[in-house]
Amino acid sequence: MTNTKSRAVFAIAAVAVLAMSACTTQPSTGSADTSTGATETPTTAAEPDYSAKLRDAIPTVMTDNAIPGVVVMVQSPSKGDWTSTFGTAELGRDVPITVDDYLRIGSNTKTMTSTVILQLVQEGVLSLDDPISKFRPDVPGGDDITIADLSEMRSGLYSYTFDPAFNATLDAEPQKAWTADELLAIAFSHPANAAPAQVFDYSNTNIVLLGVVIEQLTGMSASEAFDERIFSPLGLTHTHLPAPDDSSIPDTHPQGYQFGTNVDTIDSYAVPAAQLPDALSGTLKPLDQTDANPSWAWTAGGAISTPTDLAVYVKALVGGGLLDDDTQKLRLDSVQSMSSGSPKGVGYGLGIAQFAPGIFGHDGQLPGFSSFMAYNLDTGDTIIIGTNLSASPVDGQNAAVVVGKSIIGTLYGASDVPGAPAATVPTPTSEAPK
Repeated sequence: MTNTKSRAVFAIAAVAVLAMSACTTQPSTGSADTSTGATETPTTAAEPDYSAKLRDAIPTVMTDNAIPGVVVMVQSPSKGDWTSTFGTAELGRDVPITVDDYLRIGSNTKTMTSTVILQLVQEGVLSLDDPISKFRPDVPGGDDITIADLSEMRSGLYSYTFDPAFNATLDAEPQKAWTADELLAIAFSHPANAAPAQVFDYSNTNIVLLGVVIEQLTGMSASEAFDERIFSPLGLTHTHLPAPDDSSIPDTHPQGYQFGTNVDTIDSYAVPAAQLPDALSGTLKPLDQTDANPSWAWTAGGAISTPTDLAVYVKALVGGGLLDDDTQKLRLDSVQSMSSGSPKGVGYGLGIAQFAPGIFGHDGQLPGFSSFMAYNLDTGDTIIIGTNLSASPVDGQNAAVVVGKSIIGTLYGASDVPGAPAATVPTPTSEAPK
């Protein structure tokens, strides 16, 4: 998962976060511009024991990865709750990021899409075995691609987010309101990457197709379906999927940054080695992507939320409350390894990731923003991270996941994380860079 724009960095988020959990900081590769202000703004009075280590570790991670602002929320019945913010919401200014800020949550949206799909399955109006050709006859090979294949990232369909012309349009027309038909036409103009149900191959095309299915079966927009079936029942009053022509973020929100254009970052967010020192020193400024229209990500990555809402949501996503018991079990049991090198208990299923045995959730990445959400079924711990940088310029990893390594390592330690490998981290060849 070293990807770009809603590229859900899954190979790394699902493996490296826990595989490297013994590391509470990353090696320093340069000194960041002090205007990013990696200064903590505590938001809780009572401090749990682990907070002191994180107060030291997180600013170091931010400096080493040029991350302007971070919000962290940990809810732990055994270790204690802790919420804090670091850095700035706007480069060059002392504007504290806050826990109530709205953020673009990228591929965390995928979990919402698959949740509605599973609700429709339990209502008997859809089957996971239905071929997508039943709803979109124009899908290449659609007779052999099931709804489950799409949700589990095993359709083999090309992700439109790799297309060079598409990325050039994102750069030239950042306010363009994309339609699902436009996105799918781009995807279908390319040959499939693999046969259905054979390999894990992360593709936004899959989840846009599921958005189309949702609209056909519910008779409402995907935004309305999300609100009626997820946001309203959970009381998520600060979460929504914007209409395609809406590029705004509600106040308050940080400015969102990305190193490189969309064309530059098709394959990786990592800054070229010759430019990295300037990126880390603040001489090379990231682009402000705050107001770029997210309609190109739609049901695969367009949602907006707050850390507080995400904490409620991920607990219901993993612990139950949105699906009946049988369907919830089906979802958790659907997780499969993403590659032959993945540790036991790490994988991806029906719109959900497993980071370690008992720990489920997802991450998200969109130009300007990154996020990470996880819930531990064994301990009841919830971890939410949001940043206003897409990815680290050092290696292209999702910036929230980079911060997450410090947090997970501090909370659990490598020896306490089942299945965490001690050495190298395998990266599936099927990872999708956007």
